[in-house]
Amino acid sequence: MSWVGKKKKVASMSGGGGGGRGVLPFSSASDFEEHTNNNNNNMSRDERSSYCSLSAAWVSPFEFGFLNKPTAPLAITDNVVNGFFAIDIILTFFVAYLDKATYLLVDEPKLIAWRYTKTWLAFDVISTIPYELAKSILPSPVKEYGFFNMLRLWRLRRVSAMFARLEKDRHFSYFWVRCAKLIWVTLFAVHCAGCFYYHLADHYKDPQKTWIGVSMGGDFHKQSLWIRYVTTIYWSITTLTTTGYGDLHPVNTQEMVFDTFYMLFNLGLTSYLIGNMTNLVVHITSRTRQFRDSIKGASSFAQRNQLPPHLQDQMLAHLCLRFRTNSEGLQQQESLDVLPKAIRSSISHFLFYSVVDNVYLFRGVSNDLLFQLVSEMKAEYFPPKEDVILQNEAPTDLYILVTGTVDLIIKKNAIEHVVGELKTGDVCGEIGVLCYRPQLFTVRTKRLSQLLRLNRTSFFNIVKANVGDGTIIMNNLLQHLKEQSDPLMEAVLADIEHILAQGRMDLPLSLCFAAMRGDDLLLHKLLRQGLSPNELDSNGRTALHIAASKGSVDCVLLLLDYGADPNRKDSEGNVPLWDALLGKHESVIKLLRDNGVKISAGDVGQFACFAVEHNNLDLLKDIINHGGDITLLNSLGTTALHTAISEENTEIVKFLVDQGADIDKQDVHGWTPRCLADYQGHEEIKALFQTMKDTGNQPASVPETHGVLYRNKYQSEPTMAVFNPEVDPQTDIKEVRWSVGQQRRRGNSFHNSLVGIMSAANRTTEGESGLLPSSRSVTKPPNLGNNRMRVTISCPKKGEVAGRLTFLPDSLQELLAIGTQLKPGGGPSGYSWLIGSGDLKSYARYLVVLSSTTVIDERISFS
Repeated sequence: MSWVGKKKKVASMSGGGGGGRGVLPFSSASDFEEHTNNNNNNMSRDERSSYCSLSAAWVSPFEFGFLNKPTAPLAITDNVVNGFFAIDIILTFFVAYLDKATYLLVDEPKLIAWRYTKTWLAFDVISTIPYELAKSILPSPVKEYGFFNMLRLWRLRRVSAMFARLEKDRHFSYFWVRCAKLIWVTLFAVHCAGCFYYHLADHYKDPQKTWIGVSMGGDFHKQSLWIRYVTTIYWSITTLTTTGYGDLHPVNTQEMVFDTFYMLFNLGLTSYLIGNMTNLVVHITSRTRQFRDSIKGASSFAQRNQLPPHLQDQMLAHLCLRFRTNSEGLQQQESLDVLPKAIRSSISHFLFYSVVDNVYLFRGVSNDLLFQLVSEMKAEYFPPKEDVILQNEAPTDLYILVTGTVDLIIKKNAIEHVVGELKTGDVCGEIGVLCYRPQLFTVRTKRLSQLLRLNRTSFFNIVKANVGDGTIIMNNLLQHLKEQSDPLMEAVLADIEHILAQGRMDLPLSLCFAAMRGDDLLLHKLLRQGLSPNELDSNGRTALHIAASKGSVDCVLLLLDYGADPNRKDSEGNVPLWDALLGKHESVIKLLRDNGVKISAGDVGQFACFAVEHNNLDLLKDIINHGGDITLLNSLGTTALHTAISEENTEIVKFLVDQGADIDKQDVHGWTPRCLADYQGHEEIKALFQTMKDTGNQPASVPETHGVLYRNKYQSEPTMAVFNPEVDPQTDIKEVRWSVGQQRRRGNSFHNSLVGIMSAANRTTEGESGLLPSSRSVTKPPNLGNNRMRVTISCPKKGEVAGRLTFLPDSLQELLAIGTQLKPGGGPSGYSWLIGSGDLKSYARYLVVLSSTTVIDERISFS
């Protein structure tokens, strides 16, 4: 139990040990769990004490009223119970208690003993003393048997604590626990009063002048104990309930005085019982009463204002459904509102995330946005034939259908026409909310339906914090409208496009969205608002990439005029000129070439491999015509010639060889085109290589490798983009492109962070300096040539973790000079140079040579 002492130290440090009332009960979840476990451990002890107290509550008054000396059964039982209470007194000295000032458990033995000694110890000890011991030490006037036993009623406080604990226990019904307590209090009052009645009659000097002597005669002691007890209880309960018939009544003065006080006590007890029972009944029927009052009020309102019958039916149906959902526990909004936001968000996520995830409007948005939207949605039930949205009303909310079915209705010439039907997962009211125009349809339920309601203000607040997702949502809406063959939807689409061109949308839009639509007017408006022409989408593509792929000359020209980088690469190494070549947009290609665009700025090796894989010889020629070297390695470490051999494309192999492709050039795995052709048995390609003049290189040989054999397909793209010194790291903020079927991407939080906000705030005019450099002000990357990289030399196999720090050599000669210092006898047998990643750890006996710009694929062993 030492953990309790630590809790006390924390309390004293926080100032709560001095009795301050501001300390909260259970400062953490662990405190509450520890307190709960301690209570559970003591539960059996408390229950045993409560049961013993219940027996004492009946036996003590009975012995006081009806017995003058102990009898064998009751005496033995009393002493056994006294033994249990004596043990309980001893255990109390070792049980931690809850300090009401700090709400922390105290386990210090001295503090426990002192607290118990100055509170309940004396009463507990007195109530536990056996009668035989008390008779030998007490004076004669107080030696009466029953009088001493009445001190045991002190134990009733344990019974009260037991009922209080059961009332808070969620495993028991509060109603029945409360009823049991009221019944026990009533029976105990009747039992005690009856015993006191008999005690007065039994000890009165003249038995004939007592209430029981008048009824049974002066020799009533000869009657059996059972008859006397029943008669006594009968008179007590008739007095309590005020239904006595006068057959039993007080006779002497002592009985009259006692009966007077007993009837006064009955007034208070009766009030207590009636108040508690009334409270229990009213609590059960309060919801029904409120429901009936609301129904009555709604009916009176409808009749007073002469509302149409269908509106009256909708009002009453909604009130009935609300009462039903609350009474059956389907929607406990009041209970949910008192929970913390994190718990409410988790509940909403568990119940509705899968439904919202399948809504067309949110297809492709980030997981962050989707989680925030689900947290702000409210679930509501609607009865059949109730209007959810009215035609031409203000766009305040959008709804997502969880269960049920609704109709889309248009009212023309006072006649309603059903134009559509929505089912689970469909959304309604989105056009009005996104475009801020009156609702197009009346949405009416066909049967009992549950819908998620999202407020327009909350929706826009979330989207404004995720601008890229706002573009995706708008694209989804436009694409959905284009797929509709309804003339009404076509008119709405034309209207929305006109609003977009004017830039009057509340939804935050990006340059990539305008470029995707080829809308040069919207693009120009956004550029004039100060948006960076080099902003990226979720795939690392700029608006210039998108405009070039779409063939939008006006958009490309606008972006170039506003300073867009024409040689910017996306996350896959593509440049705008390559996107234009793929789309065969000659005007865009010419415009980009006139502005100094070079295809060599991109991954030309990958471009050539792409053309080979698609058997597009014309595309290869276009790459050459625009200054691209098709013999280069791509980002995967292979060449177009390797790919052509794998695809068994002899025509392209011959073309590549004619363009100067080296048939003895190794890829990242050590394979040359010559040995690859020999290994895969392409006779026609082998014959082509045989006819070529010997270049003087090494003879073809299959490289020795312990990995998998060479295959037609190559390894996938690395998840971490290779560092490009030609791209500014502050503006090259990219995200991994996800394929279809994978999990949702994470939202780009840079522009919403403090650094992003400060960067946006410092987008000043040219010539002004800000707190942080903006993307438009950075025109040249920093010179990395003077900053020599440093590496750590260590030997993982020998347990050398700290390693030795040295500068990265710039030449092979410098490397060999360092390598000669690593003597086999005087130090570890081999070292690894680890730069950035841990992928080279397996080469513990090799020294991998890297410079600041290239990787020398040469491994030298020092063993």
